[in-house]
Amino acid sequence: MTYRWLLFDADGTLFDYEAAEQQALSATLAQFGVAFGPEVLATYQQVNGQLWRDFEQGLTTPDRIKTDRFTFLLDALGLSEPTPDPVLMGDAYLTILGTCVDLLPDALTVLNALAGKAHLALITNGLTRVQRARLAYSGLDAYFAAVVISEEEGVAKPDPGIFEVIFSRMGNPLRSEVLMIGDSLTSDIRGANRYGIDACWVNPAGLPRDPKVDVRYEIRSLLELLPIVTGGDGSEA
Repeated sequence: MTYRWLLFDADGTLFDYEAAEQQALSATLAQFGVAFGPEVLATYQQVNGQLWRDFEQGLTTPDRIKTDRFTFLLDALGLSEPTPDPVLMGDAYLTILGTCVDLLPDALTVLNALAGKAHLALITNGLTRVQRARLAYSGLDAYFAAVVISEEEGVAKPDPGIFEVIFSRMGNPLRSEVLMIGDSLTSDIRGANRYGIDACWVNPAGLPRDPKVDVRYEIRSLLELLPIVTGGDGSEA
């Protein structure tokens, strides 16, 4: 194996977060009598995405995100009074989201192919209540020797501090022995850059690169990871 440790992101890399988000939001809004549709989903994604980007920059906290995303969504929808309680909506959403465990294509195939050949670990900026539930429901927790969730540690990717935590739990391997695999340039790949480890960008949509971020490898599907970590076949970016 090219790397002794493979450090995976969760959402957008292994879990189909877009599918889970749509399922959970639809079910949550139905509980509170709010109509759901493509425009509502798009508004929520814009609000939620901005909040998580703020979190990466240290501008908000997981506790605030849980409620703020529904406060801002309800404001954007301009619902007549009385509007649902965003605290209750946020709590219901987390419960439902924790049961949404759709995986991206080939996620299990790749994990099964790598299990026993390299050490696998997971590092996510997600919320503890959601990620622990989804890992258990999906059975993915059995694949990882170490799991770090940002809410539990009080630090998030791309901050090097969260990489310090996962490296400690991995037994402090050499940085040259570790590959970060993730779909986010701003958290996964930039975080790997800051910590001094190689990064593989999962980029199924073929999005343009940021010249300020060093992408060691770029793949369109998880299956393309296998030849990279088992010796390489020209997949290097």
